Amino acid sequence: MFLQRSKPASSGQPPASGKDRKKKRLPRLEEFLQSRDYVGAITLLEFVRSTGKASSDTDLWMAYCCFHSGDYQRARTEYEVLAKQEGCHPDVACNLACCYFMLGMYAEADAATEKAAKSHLRNRLQFHLSHKFNDEKRLLAHHQSLQNVIEDQLSLAAIHYLRTHYQEAIDIYKKILLDNREMLALNVYLAMCYHKMDYYDVSQEVLAGYVQNHPDSAIATNLKACNYYKLYNGKAAEAELKVLKDLASPSFTFAQDLLKHNMVIFRGGEGALQALPPLLGIVPEARLNLAIYHLKHDNVEEAYALIRELEPSSPQEYILKAVANTVVGQEQGSPENLKLAQQYFQLVGGSGSECDTIPGRQCMASCFFLLRQFEDVLVYLNSVKSYFFNDDVFNFNYAQAKATTGNFQEAEEVFLLIGSEKIQSDYIYISWLARCCESPWLRASLSS
Repeated sequence: MFLQRSKPASSGQPPASGKDRKKKRLPRLEEFLQSRDYVGAITLLEFVRSTGKASSDTDLWMAYCCFHSGDYQRARTEYEVLAKQEGCHPDVACNLACCYFMLGMYAEADAATEKAAKSHLRNRLQFHLSHKFNDEKRLLAHHQSLQNVIEDQLSLAAIHYLRTHYQEAIDIYKKILLDNREMLALNVYLAMCYHKMDYYDVSQEVLAGYVQNHPDSAIATNLKACNYYKLYNGKAAEAELKVLKDLASPSFTFAQDLLKHNMVIFRGGEGALQALPPLLGIVPEARLNLAIYHLKHDNVEEAYALIRELEPSSPQEYILKAVANTVVGQEQGSPENLKLAQQYFQLVGGSGSECDTIPGRQCMASCFFLLRQFEDVLVYLNSVKSYFFNDDVFNFNYAQAKATTGNFQEAEEVFLLIGSEKIQSDYIYISWLARCCESPWLRASLSS
């Protein structure tokens, strides 16, 4: 039941007209909740507390609204106070566990669920905790307890998404949407899956209807910006986040960490050393992007330290581990690091989900490059070269593979496409280009 409030007592003045009464009436909590205005609801509940008329329901709604506004720390505090009260509401323990989970306090969340009454919510939370703990046996047990209801199916789809089983998640979302077309937010989840599968145009198409109806949605607008970044450039993506910032109220705090992170990416790494370190452990991609930043700026040790203990679970993480081990192996002359890099590249390039993607083929080319099997390198690089015509790093590796297999004329043409001064001053570039100039083809051209 929603919290009910009485109208203010009469001040003794003549009764106001119906229009004036409507204008001066305090809004009700139900109205804020129905419009999902949790900041407004929190303001109203704080007013109720200040009048001394608060009840246990007031505290429960306060915790609820804090959680749904994204202020998990405050929600946690509210629920912890409620949990200490004698005869507290039976849902408090499980709700407190949800707060711990959203704050990344998984051990505390697991302990709190043990005190909670059995419920579908408790099973779903334990299902997700099992995934966080990499406990496959426990995960399967809670999976079997899921039922064919929307909440449980959404939870299952979320696990598929987290385990990079995007097509399985899409199938669940589409099935739910067939019978529940009014659940527009599911289109955002669908769009996220398509984005992860590199179908950025499809993601944008699926997302468009929801963004049109909810232009102030942080998650949807952020995803739209990410699609723009992939389809166009960082400036277009940054412009979308600026629209969200202009629409947001001063009290808007939800997803701010994610938006800060993405703004760094859209600006080509500008401000990375200031913005990304505090986000480690909060935004999963922050560690990866900070490592990429260090690699691009030749801070090899810092990059390697960030991902050395990382247990890769996605193709991007495997690729980054491979790249870091390659750089360390080449700089330090470490066969162990180079062997690890070759294995990581092969895992990605040989996987069924990545073998026919552009990154997958690049990985196989890198694997064979480290194995010095340059004929095989060219097979994979030739299949994707049209996508990297102006990419200096790609052309550097492509030209080396051409030259190593004796295609000096073609190698020189590719070497001369490179515009990076850093690569042009590299000894490997200079020595290979000089060797190409000594080829029989060039000598014949000069003599003629």
